[in-house]
Amino acid sequence: MENEKYLNDISEIKNMMHQSSRFISLSGLSGVLAGIYCLIGAWVAYKTLYFDTTSMGNYSNLIITQSKIERLIITAALVIILSIITGIVFSIRKAKKSNDNLWNVTTKRLVINFGIPIASGGIFILFLIEKEMLSLVAPLTLIFYGLACVNASKYTLGDVRYLGITMVLLGLLSTWFLGYGLLFWALGFGVCHILYGSVMYFKYDRN
Repeated sequence: MENEKYLNDISEIKNMMHQSSRFISLSGLSGVLAGIYCLIGAWVAYKTLYFDTTSMGNYSNLIITQSKIERLIITAALVIILSIITGIVFSIRKAKKSNDNLWNVTTKRLVINFGIPIASGGIFILFLIEKEMLSLVAPLTLIFYGLACVNASKYTLGDVRYLGITMVLLGLLSTWFLGYGLLFWALGFGVCHILYGSVMYFKYDRN
């Protein structure tokens, strides 16, 4: 009996150490909603770019005006802002429910490790847009986002690592189908977020 109690104490200590080193307030529902936002954004971008379906898959046939660029930027900004706000709101709610401190050393490490690949990729992609190398934008957003998830996964739920790997693979695959970047973008940021978010919800949040 004493040995069993000793082993239980060790298990509880290991569990506490594991939770203290990882950001566990990440909500699966926020991932699902972010995926929905992305699918809506992808549909708006599709209607903006491919008003003529004969140009689908061929960037050279696209006619991109200043107004279209502005609409795409606004759409992307709204998707990002809504996703961030949703993630923060659901994380706060989950942290309060489990009596956890949302902003701590682990959260800071998570943000830093996620932010470095994202910022680097964002700067590089802006450079490509300036040079009008638009065909590489969708693959690189997937790749850099995936790398950011993998890099930050050691400070949060392990499922984020597999989401990141999936994003990287989709980004690499989309380089072979450059004319269909928007489709891969919707598949990665939309469908994958919904799938992984659902898994994380039923695995961690539902209880």
